[in-house]
Amino acid sequence: MSVKLIRFDSNPPPIETGTPGNIVSGNPSTKLQNYYTDATGQFFSGIWESSPGKWQVNYGEEEFCAILAGRATLTGADGEAQSFKTGDAFIIPKGFTGTWETIETVRKWYVIFEAKA
Repeated sequence: MSVKLIRFDSNPPPIETGTPGNIVSGNPSTKLQNYYTDATGQFFSGIWESSPGKWQVNYGEEEFCAILAGRATLTGADGEAQSFKTGDAFIIPKGFTGTWETIETVRKWYVIFEAKA
């Protein structure tokens, strides 16, 4: 069996649009292009975008993010806030709860691992 590399700049998948759940403020909308999902359905990667707004989050997965454009602030349940901008990269560990606030339209690469229960 031949295994092929996945390039994010060729043959883009269709854009999926949505709205975050548990919105706290604003009217955010999202766009998602999932470029890869492994055979187990536990590992996937692509590009995600969000317009400004704030919503509650509760991560049941591990996520690596690299901000391609925009600004966002994540605030943990403990009240500690961290801001991210174009060029920043970070990991959101499983179990993180709090809020995601898109300050300026965000576009990011994401890599997620979500273990099956």
